[in-house]
Amino acid sequence: MTTFEKIQSLIVDQLGKEEAEVQATTSFREDLEADSLDIFQIMNDIEDEFDVQLETDEGLSTVQDLVNYVEAQLNNK
Repeated sequence: MTTFEKIQSLIVDQLGKEEAEVQATTSFREDLEADSLDIFQIMNDIEDEFDVQLETDEGLSTVQDLVNYVEAQLNNK
């Protein structure tokens, strides 16, 4: 399973969306209508899943932004 697929699965579970609704270019706030609490929970789930620290959601507006951030954290370990 790729990083994108894992993150996609976490978002689908947290927000109750269909996989088709969660693509790389999908925006958390506009497309998924995620609020701050939703995004916080997604980030916590990702920290647990990947054993990384996500300091802020600033600059992470799309699913691909989040995938890139997590992969960069994994490469720095």
